[in-house]
Amino acid sequence: MVHSFLMAGQSNMAGRGRLGEIPPIKSDKLFMLRNGRWHPLSEPVNYDRPFAGVSLAVSFAQEYQEKFGVDVGLIPCADGGSSLEKWTVGGQLYTHAVYQTRLARNISEVKAVLWHQGEADSDREQDARTYGERFMPIIAGLRKECGPGDVPVILGELGEFLEDYQRHNSGQGAFFRLVNRALAELSAKNPGMALAKAGGLVSNGDNLHFDASSLREFGRRYFEKYLELAGKQDL
Repeated sequence: MVHSFLMAGQSNMAGRGRLGEIPPIKSDKLFMLRNGRWHPLSEPVNYDRPFAGVSLAVSFAQEYQEKFGVDVGLIPCADGGSSLEKWTVGGQLYTHAVYQTRLARNISEVKAVLWHQGEADSDREQDARTYGERFMPIIAGLRKECGPGDVPVILGELGEFLEDYQRHNSGQGAFFRLVNRALAELSAKNPGMALAKAGGLVSNGDNLHFDASSLREFGRRYFEKYLELAGKQDL
């Protein structure tokens, strides 16, 4: 049985690491969902834009496969630039993710949600301050669609390089630290959630997206957090 993982959020989950900067990850044990069935994994996995590239989910999948010795599938549903409003329960992105997850449940066991999002909610203070309360209904619904409703959720911090981004883009992303605080609080208060830190990871040059090497490392940090949750929940 394939163990699968839902990729949700915006561009840093979809992946903006430049292809060709690092060696590709190749394995006949790694797959991606396409047209309702598993295809051999190749990047970009989450083709939301023509410039999609390396994603953190791929190194996560590699670590998981090597640790547990099973086939691993990724369910790509992230969409670049999407705010929490775009992920509202019943909206297009949410509905698409639910549909893809239901397809995956027919041919795999969905083991976790991998979430990275928040840059689009960092422009306005009100959006950043209400991030947690707006996020919880979304993730509760997605967890329910994944199975019993308590599958692990791995969150990821926004990159510190957003400090430079907002400085050079008229304050866009100015409240990213509030979003990071909300992500930390969510992971601390909710069983089954964990937060992968982004400290030391660098941008691909635009001060908005992680570079390819950082995304490989970020995926490994996501996996470490998954293992922590697995130890607590006997997954």
